[in-house]
Amino acid sequence: MKNIIIKVDGMTCSACSNHVEKYLKKQKGIIDVSVNLVLGQALIYYEDDLDLKEISKYIEESGYTYGGIYQEKEEKKKDYNKWYLIILGFLLLFIMYFSMEHMLNLPMLFGIDAMMHPDWYAVLLFVFTIPYLFYGKDIIMNGLKNFFSHSANMDTLVSLGVLVSFFYSLIHMIFILLGNHMLVENLYFESVCMILFFVKLGRYIDQNSKAKTKEAIQELVQITPQNALLKTKDGEKKVTIDEVLVGDILIVKPGMKVAVDGEITKGSAHFDESFITGESKPIKKGVSQNIVAGSINYDGYVEYKALKIGPKSTISEMVHLVLQASNSKMPIGRIADRVSSYFVPFILVMVLITFLFSLVSGEVFSASLLRMVTVLVVACPCALGLATPLAIVVSIGNAAQKGILIKSSETLEIASHIDTIVFDKTGTLTYGKLKVSQFYHSVYDDKTFLNLVANIEKNSTHPIAAAFLPYETKKLKVSQYQELTGIGIKATMNHKNYTLGNHKIIKNLKNPYQKEEEQLARAGNSLVYVLEENNIIGLIGVKDVLHKESKNTIKKLNESGYDVFMLTGDNEITANQIGQELKMKHIIANVMPSDKTKFIQELQKQGKKVAMVGDGINDAPSLATADIGISFQGSTDIAANSSHVIFMNDQIDNICTLFLIGKKTVRNIKQNLFWAFFYNILMIPLAMGLFKNFGLEINPMIASASMMISSLCVVFNALRLRKVTKKL
Repeated sequence: MKNIIIKVDGMTCSACSNHVEKYLKKQKGIIDVSVNLVLGQALIYYEDDLDLKEISKYIEESGYTYGGIYQEKEEKKKDYNKWYLIILGFLLLFIMYFSMEHMLNLPMLFGIDAMMHPDWYAVLLFVFTIPYLFYGKDIIMNGLKNFFSHSANMDTLVSLGVLVSFFYSLIHMIFILLGNHMLVENLYFESVCMILFFVKLGRYIDQNSKAKTKEAIQELVQITPQNALLKTKDGEKKVTIDEVLVGDILIVKPGMKVAVDGEITKGSAHFDESFITGESKPIKKGVSQNIVAGSINYDGYVEYKALKIGPKSTISEMVHLVLQASNSKMPIGRIADRVSSYFVPFILVMVLITFLFSLVSGEVFSASLLRMVTVLVVACPCALGLATPLAIVVSIGNAAQKGILIKSSETLEIASHIDTIVFDKTGTLTYGKLKVSQFYHSVYDDKTFLNLVANIEKNSTHPIAAAFLPYETKKLKVSQYQELTGIGIKATMNHKNYTLGNHKIIKNLKNPYQKEEEQLARAGNSLVYVLEENNIIGLIGVKDVLHKESKNTIKKLNESGYDVFMLTGDNEITANQIGQELKMKHIIANVMPSDKTKFIQELQKQGKKVAMVGDGINDAPSLATADIGISFQGSTDIAANSSHVIFMNDQIDNICTLFLIGKKTVRNIKQNLFWAFFYNILMIPLAMGLFKNFGLEINPMIASASMMISSLCVVFNALRLRKVTKKL
């Protein structure tokens, strides 16, 4: 099975996207489809033997235009005909004045009055209407095409309303020219202009608003530079990104951006990776460490080997994940989809009933026709179609900017219902690496003492040695280095002999750190004594320490009412020490990987919605089992693939941000759906004339304006999420 994201042009409402989705799902070779109205894209899962030519044919057969495979760097902002709208807007003001001057006793334009010169009045209104018909021909053609292909949508409603009004007016204009001047009151050319103008204006504002939701994706795409500095036998050579091959040695100098994902082979520098990790502080990286395309080199000359290029790069994978999540459907959004699929046929039936009922109740033909047109215009379901996808795109895009990659929009809704969180310990609540937790010394200052130890330990292959490497601030010459099996190491430095090791190296010496040793041992530390010329000058505790954000994160989750568990394969003593330090309520030790999965299943049987946070191979089954599995960028591939959310940094407090974004997104969608449904429930009865006896009724012009306003309410409400999530 393969998947692809393609562009689909011509969709204007949820009825359009639903039709494309349903049509494609019926085609041979296509496994699943999810169409995104906001982005104008379709995420298609298809069988290996189906080619792109067949898929494009299916799109065209559905009545819409195949726009090609989505290419991030080709996506550009379009011109939405602002000047056309400005010119037609001024012309519309003139048309409205001209059409109402006889009713409001306004000064005549061109010396022409509807009552005195009905023939010239009719012809001028007809002429003024032609530019609007040409400008809105895409709506009319698309609406008719979908009507005759039995896939009626918003454009169908608008085009039927416009054409009925236009041809009705055109027929009456002919009769007026033939001498029947009394029909001048039956001209609705201005309604045609008003409807088309407001629909096009609404789409202009709507499309510009939608474009803003793509900014997060575009910013990711634009992060990587267009050129790279290639190291050759003859020196440095500037090449384009397309010329770089895996294995090439590239150069990045201070102030330059890293061109492709790679591994440092020479030099070290501080790199700004805030765009992908959310961490504002530059990170120092050296030989054998990986760097990401788009990160900025602050202060060092670095050579690196190209590892990932093109679609396999970290940025491309992030963009693909964001797009894939944006194109998936939330359960709450399927409500709107189901309603929209029945809504347009229902409205067409209601339009017919309205027309017939008006005639039967004694209204003249022209009034009945006007009422029918009003219902057609006011019922356009564009607000309903935008309610869910717009909010999803905004939230997932902003989450990506914070280093939170959400694989499906459904995860956002589930996140809003999570009540139980299960943490693995090692590598999640703790760093998963040995670090210096505490130290005592008596001769040197802190920096000098740790630098001395780091210079000696860097020659060791023992796992403990890695804990000291970050403390090397100045290189010292080490000689006569010797490993003491099961004890420690010896070395000479600055003409002094040093010994580093466990308790065995102080066997016959007076220990000034006896009390401190007991405290460190109780806290689960491995102990390293430091001897200078056979004198004990320091004691260091090394252990897997708590993540800097763990305490604050657990505190926030407890205060927010979440049920928080820690599952670990460690023994009870170690687990309880960590748990007590975190003030964790539920601590479960000696747990095998299979037991973690069973434990999560038991919680789910109790009706709990469970999120699992882990990063190791042993966490993969439980990550997949949980309602939401959360892993980190540095996690094993199987853990990352099994999870629903990936944190691109090691900030565990992102879990609080994830849940908050989920809740705010679902609440925003519910607000959008409410206003979309409320608008139709309120306006359709008014348009049908059910309240005319109370003096409450509307005409096509008011209908088109209110339809635009309803869509804008939904758009602007969804865009509020940009500000909300940026403040998190």
